[in-house]
Amino acid sequence: MQTAVRKPVLILGMLAVLSVAPIHGAEPAGACSTDQAHQFDFWIGDWDVYANGKLAGTNSIRPILDGCVLQETWTGAQGSAGSSLNFHNPRTGRWQQFWVWRNGTTLELSGSFADGKMVLEGEGKDREGKKLRNRITWYDNEDGTVRQHWEQSRDEGKTWQTSFDGMYKKKSN
Repeated sequence: MQTAVRKPVLILGMLAVLSVAPIHGAEPAGACSTDQAHQFDFWIGDWDVYANGKLAGTNSIRPILDGCVLQETWTGAQGSAGSSLNFHNPRTGRWQQFWVWRNGTTLELSGSFADGKMVLEGEGKDREGKKLRNRITWYDNEDGTVRQHWEQSRDEGKTWQTSFDGMYKKKSN
């Protein structure tokens, strides 16, 4: 009879311990309440994006997952579309971005915020499969706009060429 009583008590005890034990790899509570986790919040909003004075597309940046991640949803004026997830990784101390286009192309970047700008870099491949380095800089402008300057290098960062230079202007509600 003692064994019959011990089993349910033991099982309930183990369930209680497991329910409050942190999951391996789980973020500590408050991991996104740091100042670093909100350095990219200047990008949050609904935007019209202009390049060379013309509408290049629209972009919506929303905080998700309790404000720990920024989700970007891009729609280009010529029909392109994509989305990215952006977050400050407390393990590495760096920002990370994972971008995917409608056609399945992906881009992974990492970097940091300093002097009023977010700079993220990463390696990829061009259409011919050759190595390509991407560097995207977002400027937190005093007038509430955001400049996005995307550069690419084919010589491992020795020289850079602009592939996109856009100005984000908040949509009026």
